[in-house]
Amino acid sequence: MISIFALTQIEYAEAIQNRLGRGKMYAKKMYTEWFKTGKIDAEASWIEPQAKDLVKEIIANTYFFEAPISFVQEEGGVRKFLLKYADGLEAESVIIPMKFGFTLCLSSQVGCRMGCAFCETGKMGLLRSLTVEEILFQLFAAQFILGAPIRNIVFMGMGEPFDNYEAVMQAIKVMTCSAGLCLGWSKITVSTSGRVNEIIRFTKEAHPNLHLAVSLNAPNDLVRSKIMPVNNTWDLASLKEAMLNYCNHPKRRILIEYVLLEDRNDSIEAAEEVASYLEGLRVTINLIPYNAQRRGRFAAPSLEKINQFRHHLQKRGYNTLLRITHGSSIMAACGQLGNKKVLKTCLRKQDEIV
Repeated sequence: MISIFALTQIEYAEAIQNRLGRGKMYAKKMYTEWFKTGKIDAEASWIEPQAKDLVKEIIANTYFFEAPISFVQEEGGVRKFLLKYADGLEAESVIIPMKFGFTLCLSSQVGCRMGCAFCETGKMGLLRSLTVEEILFQLFAAQFILGAPIRNIVFMGMGEPFDNYEAVMQAIKVMTCSAGLCLGWSKITVSTSGRVNEIIRFTKEAHPNLHLAVSLNAPNDLVRSKIMPVNNTWDLASLKEAMLNYCNHPKRRILIEYVLLEDRNDSIEAAEEVASYLEGLRVTINLIPYNAQRRGRFAAPSLEKINQFRHHLQKRGYNTLLRITHGSSIMAACGQLGNKKVLKTCLRKQDEIV
């Protein structure tokens, strides 16, 4: 079977042609119909009578991946939904209302092995990476099942996207296929905790309009290594070298994500260290007050400290954003995604070990 969710229109049509020895033109038309309307009918009016049997044969040789939505929860327009896959595991996605259309926060894995101390998903560990179909179906479900016209994609859900690099990049190719979902490259952002090798690869391979976000979250190596184990493999010096290389392209700038943790990384001194570290880079800094979690060891700073931190960065000439928390009561805010049943099991095992 040929998976329509894993291929661009050209790739899909060529696969059908190779399988059947014919049907390339109708495969292209069917591909576009599927991704524009969310359905396909062998009796549709656009199919000439003499081609109906051929289209039925194409459909019979096509794998239309699907996964049931097992749960939907909403708060203030933000919707979190879970897709249940064939092995029983679930991945979470979040639909965020914007001024025009919606942003979809996608997962690339079930769980995550990066182990960031402030992240709910990290407590699960990595259960497995998602396939191209499983990634794409999150967008398909949001648009055609839940009825949300998605304008922007952020790979900021469960998992480290660069830990599933091949599947994520192929999914983006399908999303941006002009004959299918037709999302613009500039409407997609891929976030990483700082996997330097993959940032280097992304710099070489990615479309220049595709956006990169980097989770910094600390002013120096000492603090970052305590809360982000990735820093033990790729320290801030190697991370900055990779980011400088990325910014060599005149169209590219980086979204720096910085989760503010009370008394850990929120001082004026920390803001100055961050400002100095980012010198020479084209960046926008997205400040994210920590979102409280069930067994959190951290707290969010006061609004006064958040504003002081932000104002210091602005005085140093940096464009800063302050993320407004959406969906925190339904565990849909930044750092809160994590399957409850699986997470409880993982935490119970951790308690037994301790």
